[in-house]
Amino acid sequence: MKPLSEKKSGARFFEAMAARVIAATGSAWAFFVALGIIIIWGITGPVFHYSDTWQLVINTGTTIITFLMVFIIQKSQNKDSKSIQLKLNELIAAHKLASNRLIDIESLSEEELDILHKYYRAMAEETKKRITMNESHSVEEAIEGALSKHEEHLRKRKKYTEGGSPGED
Repeated sequence: MKPLSEKKSGARFFEAMAARVIAATGSAWAFFVALGIIIIWGITGPVFHYSDTWQLVINTGTTIITFLMVFIIQKSQNKDSKSIQLKLNELIAAHKLASNRLIDIESLSEEELDILHKYYRAMAEETKKRITMNESHSVEEAIEGALSKHEEHLRKRKKYTEGGSPGED
């Protein structure tokens, strides 16, 4: 088993190499090099009589490059996704009214995410009912308004059941 320092250095090497490969392959010159290879391959078709070997060269080359790029692209997407999640977590943690239960939400199961999605969809619908889109508003304002109306209704109901009239306050 490799010591932890060797594992970390291997991971750092892969990350550095992946960053260089991503930068290189995402450039205009990489596209034109690939295009040039395809053009040269196409032009050499008649020279090699469009043989099976001639076809095998391009098929093998593109398959190998595609296979390796899958891992490089996945590494890049994982890093980008983690960076975005950390930035969002920081924004949530920094805002006093934000729900801290959303920090590290990406670790929840699909079912748990669906439940939260339904909850926030219901909050958004409540906001639409309570406040028009041209007003300054937030979900919290809509819920607060709904709760205060509910509390007011309960007070009136209690007063009515204690012998008062429904219109009294």
